Amino acid sequence: MNKKLKIIIFIQAFVVVFLLGILLGMNIQKKRMDKNASDSIETTELNLNEDNSEPSTESEEKNASSHDLGIDEDTPATTSQPTNHVVVERDVDYGAMDVSEPTTDDWLFVEGNKIVDKDGNEVWLTGINWFGYNTGTNTFDGLWAGDMNTSIQEIANHGFNVIRVPFSAELILQWSRGEYPQANFNQATNSYLVGMDSLQIFEYFLGQARANGLKVIIDIHSAETNASGHMINLWYTEKISRDDYLFALSWMADRYKNDDTIIAYDLKNEPHGKHYEGDAAAIWNDSKKDNNWKYVAELAANAVLSKNPNVLVMVEGIEIYPKDIKANGDYASQNEDDYYYNWWGGNLRGVADYPVDLGKYQNKLLYSPHDYGPTVYAQPWFEGDFSYDSLMENCWYDNWLYIHEENIAPLLIGEWGGFMKEPNLEWMTYMRQLIGEYKLHHTFWCFNANSGDTGGMVLDDFTTWDEEKYAFVKEVLWNDGEHFIGLDHEIPLGINGISLGDYY
Repeated sequence: MNKKLKIIIFIQAFVVVFLLGILLGMNIQKKRMDKNASDSIETTELNLNEDNSEPSTESEEKNASSHDLGIDEDTPATTSQPTNHVVVERDVDYGAMDVSEPTTDDWLFVEGNKIVDKDGNEVWLTGINWFGYNTGTNTFDGLWAGDMNTSIQEIANHGFNVIRVPFSAELILQWSRGEYPQANFNQATNSYLVGMDSLQIFEYFLGQARANGLKVIIDIHSAETNASGHMINLWYTEKISRDDYLFALSWMADRYKNDDTIIAYDLKNEPHGKHYEGDAAAIWNDSKKDNNWKYVAELAANAVLSKNPNVLVMVEGIEIYPKDIKANGDYASQNEDDYYYNWWGGNLRGVADYPVDLGKYQNKLLYSPHDYGPTVYAQPWFEGDFSYDSLMENCWYDNWLYIHEENIAPLLIGEWGGFMKEPNLEWMTYMRQLIGEYKLHHTFWCFNANSGDTGGMVLDDFTTWDEEKYAFVKEVLWNDGEHFIGLDHEIPLGINGISLGDYY
């Protein structure tokens, strides 16, 4: 072999060795980077588990701090300074999410005045209302303008972890008979719903809610399908009997008993009636009269829980309650001064004398008052200069907050909200303070733009959010300071939230 050839071979060998050395070095560096990333993730997971571990002593468990539910104890709820730092991202590609099969591991339970998951971990239901299945639209109002997929995703992305869905008993009865009134929606905007009947659209909604980590409360808002159906005092009419109403609840509970997307049933929205309306008014006593809401609520709870013993049931209040229950327990007095008055569904004074008895299902019972501000109606407690303390003394405590304070049951404020203007804004600020301080469960009224006396969380296009109102309500949405917290153990709440399994 000549000298020139040897030189060429040597140079080629040197180049090959050099290149192999570079490749080997890159591989070692990649492994180091992968290991560092893995270590970082494991450390983060460890820290999360340490931060959210269960209390180690009975004393600590009974005194769960506000931090556990995402409330900053040092920041008064009345201040404008935010108490959480969740950044709401919206740059997403809207469309149908992949839907997993229904599960049965997210059922909730009552312990004293708290709601807990299957492992005893405390949860906080912080949701919103979206009506339409009660009005004659036969689906959600607003789909004449907005897109269902977008709306569901935006509700989850903004941190609401449950949606209360108002229904009429009449519509559910029609479904039970195989009748499907036409759902009214914009078929261009919601083209994927074309060809579905009203029940199929609801079940499509359930799937998309599940995919976004949302839970659902079924609310029997009215007996008959009518946008003004909630104005009717009772749960029955000449058209819809008491037994019809009970069957509607039973049918829904049975149909969805294996789907924990639906976690609760609000048995009847705002039972009410005044002192002069006699048997047409909702009462609360120990009788078995058809207009005794306490008695019928127990029947309604049994209609649900006999089909699905895992869901929660919510019992609202009435409008009037006798000041002397021994002398006027039959509501015979026609004298207005003989009664305590409150908002429709907001008078739960009767629980002190005649608590709802669900027997073996007592750990499924919530009480659910409604409360509003002076723009909805100028109640006596708004006269003059009202304050947090005056509202507590003249309305909240004796009508329902005592239920929480005496550890009788949890409270879920099923409706609260209104326009962001004075004097309503002052009341809303106090209500938000109350919710935050007592960690009361709540569903804000409402998502809909077409709520005449409150306005909605979205504007008339059902797409643009009212950012001022949202920023206000955001302060009492369950969060850990960086993420919203959902109620599903596996599926995170939208793109800005985490699952219950990730939190605990």
